[in-house]
Amino acid sequence: MKKGKEYEDIACKYLESIGYKIIHRNYHCLFGEIDIIALDGDRLVFVEVKGSKTSNPVERVDKRKIDKLKLCMEIFLSSNSYENVSFEVVLVLKDTIEHIRDIFLP
Repeated sequence: MKKGKEYEDIACKYLESIGYKIIHRNYHCLFGEIDIIALDGDRLVFVEVKGSKTSNPVERVDKRKIDKLKLCMEIFLSSNSYENVSFEVVLVLKDTIEHIRDIFLP
């Protein structure tokens, strides 16, 4: 099993456990991929998942990555109408999960 898929599976289970409804996984567009798209009530949430067994993977969510994610979000939103939208990161670290909410609005 790929490490990325493992981390995404863990993140999905976590998000579902706190009430999120997963509506899309691995949304691909010309500019890249969004790991998870979910609903938290009426809020559409784009989620980037990063994992590591040895170090904190938050450094891999850099400006270049965020710019690509924003372009993918815009493409998704151009054909899906949502007013309440946010971007979050789920970090899977060894035996813990860190959930960083509302990083920016697309």
